[in-house]
Amino acid sequence: MQPFTDLHAKAAPLDMTNLDTDQIIPKQFLKTVDREGLSQGLFYDLRFDAEGKPRPDFVLNDPRYAGAGVLITGDNFGCGSSREHAPWALLDNGIRCVIAPSFADIFYNNCFQNGLLPVALPEAAVRALMEEAKGGNHVFSIDLPSQTVMSPSGQRFSFEIDPARKAKMLAGLDAIGETLEHRQEIDVYEMRHALAQPWLEPA
Repeated sequence: MQPFTDLHAKAAPLDMTNLDTDQIIPKQFLKTVDREGLSQGLFYDLRFDAEGKPRPDFVLNDPRYAGAGVLITGDNFGCGSSREHAPWALLDNGIRCVIAPSFADIFYNNCFQNGLLPVALPEAAVRALMEEAKGGNHVFSIDLPSQTVMSPSGQRFSFEIDPARKAKMLAGLDAIGETLEHRQEIDVYEMRHALAQPWLEPA
């Protein structure tokens, strides 16, 4: 997992509430466990019409937001069914941070397992950031060590994050990586177990 320390990037304003995981990545794109290429399905029904043509009024189709690394959106982002493909699709599209007033719990947890930083801020703060993002090609700064978001105009907002999750994001550790931090202790345990009960070992 890629570590997250700080991010300086354009922000795309997606002014919608209750965006569920089926809107983030529709079910027809869940047939793969390959994380690459999922950006083609990101917000598919919002980005494209029934004929598969890009909707010009959707923010991620706006050339001003090409390459955006931050998504600023509405309340209850990521609600609905659990699908890890949702953070995968956002990451595959280059988005490393999502800012919203609140997140669905399962989506929020999945973000930390994949290196996508979910930042929860008060509604007024999100609204202020969204209004600035609507200006187009501006750089927003997200600093995880200091737990701050800074807008292009210099507005600064602090966010809360669980210390253990913060440490893992900074180190780039998912659940597997965290386990492998204890590889030496695991190897010693397995060796002792094999010596104590050799009849349980495979032939």
